[in-house]
Amino acid sequence: MSMVGLPLTLIFALCGAGALLGFMIPERRNPALLAWVGSLAALLALWTAGYALFSDRVFHGDLWTIRAVGTLHVSLDHLSALFVFAAALVVLPSSIFSTSYLRRYLGRYSLKTFNAWYLLLFASIVLILIAHDVLLFLLAWEAMSILSYLLVNFEHERDESSRAGFLMLAMGEMGFVALAIILLFLAVRAGSLQFSALQAASAGLSATARWIVFLVTFFGFGVKAGLVPVNTWMPRAHPAAPANVSAILSGVILNLGLYGIIRMNLYLVPVTMLGAGVVVLIVGTISALVGILYASTENDLKTMLAHSSIENIGIVTVGLGAGLVFTAFHLPVLAAIAFVVAMYHMINHSMYKTLLFLGAGAVDNAAGTRDMNRLGGLIRLMPATALLFLVGALAISAMPPLNGFVSEWLTLQTLLRSAEIPSTPIKIVFALCGAGLALTIALAVTCFVKAFAMSFLGMARSTAAGASREAPRSMLIGMAIPAILCVLLGLTPTWILPLLNRILHKVTNSLAAHALVPPFFAGSPGHKQLPRAFMAGFHNIGAQVGENILPGRGLVVLHRGGTANPVVFAMSTFYMAAVLVGMVLITWLIVRWLTRRRTVRVRAPWDGGVRRLLPEMTYTATGFSNPVRVIFDAIFRPTIAGDTKQTVAEHFRTAIQRQRQEVHIVDRLALQPIKSVALRLARGLAALHHGRINMYIAYGLLSLLLVLALGWLL
Repeated sequence: MSMVGLPLTLIFALCGAGALLGFMIPERRNPALLAWVGSLAALLALWTAGYALFSDRVFHGDLWTIRAVGTLHVSLDHLSALFVFAAALVVLPSSIFSTSYLRRYLGRYSLKTFNAWYLLLFASIVLILIAHDVLLFLLAWEAMSILSYLLVNFEHERDESSRAGFLMLAMGEMGFVALAIILLFLAVRAGSLQFSALQAASAGLSATARWIVFLVTFFGFGVKAGLVPVNTWMPRAHPAAPANVSAILSGVILNLGLYGIIRMNLYLVPVTMLGAGVVVLIVGTISALVGILYASTENDLKTMLAHSSIENIGIVTVGLGAGLVFTAFHLPVLAAIAFVVAMYHMINHSMYKTLLFLGAGAVDNAAGTRDMNRLGGLIRLMPATALLFLVGALAISAMPPLNGFVSEWLTLQTLLRSAEIPSTPIKIVFALCGAGLALTIALAVTCFVKAFAMSFLGMARSTAAGASREAPRSMLIGMAIPAILCVLLGLTPTWILPLLNRILHKVTNSLAAHALVPPFFAGSPGHKQLPRAFMAGFHNIGAQVGENILPGRGLVVLHRGGTANPVVFAMSTFYMAAVLVGMVLITWLIVRWLTRRRTVRVRAPWDGGVRRLLPEMTYTATGFSNPVRVIFDAIFRPTIAGDTKQTVAEHFRTAIQRQRQEVHIVDRLALQPIKSVALRLARGLAALHHGRINMYIAYGLLSLLLVLALGWLL
């Protein structure tokens, strides 16, 4: 058995054995079993995917033979390996986190079934990513959807969980049916179920057929990716699921939707239409902007993170759309950069969203609430959790030198390269999408300033929050892993970009790494091909620092232009981090030197005559985000469900209680009109049930005549 086949077999064997063993051991031991088996399976997946990523081979294998269908095939190419690697990076910390987190459910829900569904979900995810034929892919996709539903509905006694799980399952099945029809149509046309046959036969598709395949697969997979307007399940499912499941939903399941879009529209049936790229670009921008607007006004930590996931998947989709547009205009280098940056942001999102969801779970476990209006002051009670959550908040806010800054900065810079497109209308579309993306990133900073400040700073606004304790060690380890990766992915873009470029090289036939990571170090291959004057300017500011101790091509990311404009954009998070550390150290030394002979006395601060500051007097999350509600009221358009006034202390003060009922813009503009039409149609059909037998016979006769007439016409 090959170096890839054996560990893949062990992954499925481990998950299956762990699921069965969970039913044989006591309930209280299932969290530890899940942590060990899930972690070992994730480590095996990391090793397998890493080996495939650094190998030039594509690994194929036969799974089993079904007499009426044929042999089911698996394959691990660079794209599959990347997604397996990213999934394992999420499952590993989530499994470790589960050791202590799942104890909260002991005696209330069955941890034996949770252990089984969790491990089988990871197995189904890996199977989706290595499936090489239509039937196996659809079977694995359906298994993943059902297992996700079971995990979201784990707390089945809560109506919120049941409704959220059913909505997620219903929307997923709707997308699944559409995808199954298209994939089977392509398989019949190709005369084979294998993906390679579908890819070979796609060249003969007409323009209309290509548009149909693109629209169905983009929005069909877009259900799982969480793209507007098929994303209404996300803000409901994430808060209902346990925190470790929410991390997998956001860090892995959403990526599966992106995997389907990329596999179908870049590999199997390559999109060549300019309009398709524009559609992807606009949908991504709208998803990002709508997601962050609702995240900014949400007070529940997990619901806020769910909306933020919509925003980040929208940013990834913007990169994919830009790449498709550049491809249509025969700009392969820019297309390669756009696709590589999109993949970079997808990985970054998986890391910091896993960290933040696990952090929200730790807060909920300690304080018993996720409502930011009832939290506060946790930094003194949970300092390690606060520090790790802060890393995630800074990363998702695109603060340098963390990973979110690299991919979002490169995405904006890629959109600015639309100046090379010859079409003015398309340039305008890029400009509007770039402005929307810039607004999205700015609102993300506001959103996560609120999330951290209202949850961890100030004073506790509830008794439960004031009695919180630090998270157990296993939960902290689970959060520390993605936190470290957020830092590493931010400091090493010049190593990550060439690797991602190798994965997508077959799609673009261009090397984005050569355009983004020039060989600054003199020992790197290709250094002598760079213009001497070009290198001299960067060497003067220290771009060659570290060449004797660091591997790779250098530490600077830049995009090279022509002779008149040799550097379009450039940055280095590594040097940025070094400068920030140096500035902090110098400032600390100066302050220590200036205050070396002074005595610091601590006194009670002046309180303006207020004897004791009450929690009701402090700023709340609702008050913090109210300006966003006011400015974007045309989008939110809340309905007032109740408005009451009550006189307090006779006529001196009036208390106003106003209940707002939020209606999501997607529900208002897309789902409610469909619901209204369906109800009117149902009421019209209900009128036919009047109980008169003669009319029923007439209905049957009319239907028969209609069928005969239609058959004659055809």
